[in-house]
Amino acid sequence: MAITVDMIDRWDEEDGLKKYRDEFYIKEGSIYMDGNSLGLLSKRAESSLLSLLDSWKNHGIDGWTSGEEPWFYFAEKLGELSAPLVGAKKEEVMVTGSTTGNLHQLLATFYEPKGKRTKIVADELNFPSDIYAVQSILKLKGFNTDEQLIRIKSRDGHTIWEEDIINELNEEVALLILPTVLYRSGQLFDIEKITKAAHEKGVIVGWDGCHSVGAIPHEFHQWGVDFAYWCNYKYLNAGPGGVGALFVHEKHFDKTPGLTGWFGSDKQKQFDMEHTFTPAATSGAYQIGTPHIFSMAPLLGSLKMFEEIGMKKIRDKSLHQTRVMMELIQQELSGYGFKMANPMEDVCRGGHVSLEHPEAARICKSLKELGVVPDFRKPNIIRLAPVALYSTYNDVYETVQILRTIMEEKHYEKYSNEREVVA
Repeated sequence: MAITVDMIDRWDEEDGLKKYRDEFYIKEGSIYMDGNSLGLLSKRAESSLLSLLDSWKNHGIDGWTSGEEPWFYFAEKLGELSAPLVGAKKEEVMVTGSTTGNLHQLLATFYEPKGKRTKIVADELNFPSDIYAVQSILKLKGFNTDEQLIRIKSRDGHTIWEEDIINELNEEVALLILPTVLYRSGQLFDIEKITKAAHEKGVIVGWDGCHSVGAIPHEFHQWGVDFAYWCNYKYLNAGPGGVGALFVHEKHFDKTPGLTGWFGSDKQKQFDMEHTFTPAATSGAYQIGTPHIFSMAPLLGSLKMFEEIGMKKIRDKSLHQTRVMMELIQQELSGYGFKMANPMEDVCRGGHVSLEHPEAARICKSLKELGVVPDFRKPNIIRLAPVALYSTYNDVYETVQILRTIMEEKHYEKYSNEREVVA
């Protein structure tokens, strides 16, 4: 059955999350479909940032222990608020560092080559920064990266077969690093299944949750995930350069972090200023430097919304909106050369729709000119992410109609088919 304007209007009217759209700053005349790269600013995030600035103004150095949100405990506070998003105990999550910095920390801790177990398995479609970090730790350990880094091949250029991952795990593999969701195609892995299979083969597992946390519920503790790391500026709307986060399962709390720093200390011992490191008994031990308070502040306001809503409602709306978008693309854009690069099955799909087209870079430039903010990924992928907290069904509908106009009128031909410096 074809999707009609009446259906779109009804879904918007019945949307249980529609009130949250008013919490965000949305540019008039713009349809924002790039929340999987950078989420929009909310009024609550703005308020929490201004509040932390105010604490500096009013308390000076005493802001570390005084005021509404003492800075000394702020990372732990945000970790506790983040824990329900990934199905973790509050002690297992820490807001700290950056995605790649946290991965370096976790690799330095969990990559322990012994005997024949020296290899790290990743995938060839992973985000480059993860691969750079893996190559870095291998070099630091004196290994040849070409020999010790195994990258699972994609059979279709968009997705990775889970069986291919599991079959690669053997007695020579020490560590498996995977994204929860592939950043180009939006493929969602079965985290529980892969983690269980890896553990049965004696392999430690780490997950990059950048393209899933805030869009998809997880149960990292229950699934026995060893460690995970993610950014907070995509679906969690923490702002550009917002501080990242990490998860370490409590079964590993007896490990000393591979990279140690003063703020990873037991808080009762930190100001003893001893030269013997006494780590926190939680994931707090994985902090290295002083918390970046103002880069963390917007996340507080944002997480309050997630606390109110719960991940199930967010995931339900996200899945329905991406399903509607895919059906509209099939309905309205047939014959224009688009191919769906993301999985069609709900259980295998993340929070964005991935379209493949030979003229993708040019089409993205046209979309921007006509009021839609998309995301281009080399070589030929258009990513479109309706975000449950602020995207309407009419946004989805209008985006597809604008795409149709671009193709019918060949509007994209005025542009070169090359990405900008920042894509």
